[in-house]
Amino acid sequence: MLSCQKHLFSLDPDVHYINGAYMSPLLKSVEEAGMAGLSVKRSPNRVAPEDFFTNPEKLRALFARLVNAASADEVALIPSVSYGMAIIAKNLQIERGQKIIVTEAQFPSNIYPWMTLAQEKQAEIHSIAMPVEPEGRGKRWNEQLLDAIDEQTALVTLGHVHWANGTLFDLRAIVEKTHRYGGVVVVDGTQSVGALPMDVRQFGIDALVCAAYKWLLGPYAQGYAWFGPAFINGKPLEENWINRLYSENFARLIDYQPDYQPGARRFDAGERSNFIHVPMGMAGLEQLLEWGADHIQAYCRNLIAEASALWREQGFWVEDQEARASHLFGIGLPDGLDSGVLQQQFKAKHISVSVRGSFVRISPNVYNDGVDIEALTEALKQR
Repeated sequence: MLSCQKHLFSLDPDVHYINGAYMSPLLKSVEEAGMAGLSVKRSPNRVAPEDFFTNPEKLRALFARLVNAASADEVALIPSVSYGMAIIAKNLQIERGQKIIVTEAQFPSNIYPWMTLAQEKQAEIHSIAMPVEPEGRGKRWNEQLLDAIDEQTALVTLGHVHWANGTLFDLRAIVEKTHRYGGVVVVDGTQSVGALPMDVRQFGIDALVCAAYKWLLGPYAQGYAWFGPAFINGKPLEENWINRLYSENFARLIDYQPDYQPGARRFDAGERSNFIHVPMGMAGLEQLLEWGADHIQAYCRNLIAEASALWREQGFWVEDQEARASHLFGIGLPDGLDSGVLQQQFKAKHISVSVRGSFVRISPNVYNDGVDIEALTEALKQR
């Protein structure tokens, strides 16, 4: 069983940081990799042509392992979720009157591309509302989402967990029904991949897009996208030199090539070889692969097991265990409780969590321990 790994992170010892869904702290190994990358850029004579390719390929392969892709050829290196979703929007086959299904209060980077596309193609966006009544909320939300999928569905796009409250969506059931009607399923894995097991082949999804700066323990402005057969041969968002065939041969770059590098490399963002970010991303993914997402999820589940029962006794709503994640979940506030007062309590006790809508979002990771959770429980008591 995984033990607390706080010693591997650069964390302020005076702060109870239970806010990984906002941004992860840096592993010391990731920090060191970034510093080493800075020193390389300081002396550009040390950068050889092969350096534009070697580490990006290692990074691509590491992410492929993390999500059990069939090959690293299926992975693109991107700067953000919005970039990855824009690629998918550019290549999505959708006709007038067809549906794009999303979940209520989805993160904006997985909404705005579909608003634009729906307007261009005269398609419709269907947002599946979160059930109002808290009892069995996660189960009923999944049922309502499945009920909305029909022959008019071109796309279902959502997170594996809801970014604000941690509701767990049944990807296998969603994929099975969507594919039955000829649609595709795209997952924003930013708030799940790294802390919750993801197997793109077992789930059968069509594309996965992730930012790296949360549960993947990487830097800001780094991300990954996995593309299945529905998108792998699509058109890239931009045309940059390094994505073309034979770009490794710097002496012949002006022998312009009509063909792309193999697989999803065509979708890589320009300057994907970032000599600072790429080594940082590698260090983060290597550590995650060593720990295992299943062990991280189990650690978080054990960490909050007793406390979640206490929070319920205090009048807070917590989703049933089987319907939510353990690394990210929302606590619903009792009637009459001013979230502003609660936030003042958190600040006074040096507790970092997030308020998202009507939920206090709690998002622990392996750098948290029982002391952090006890501090949070005490703050909730003193509301």
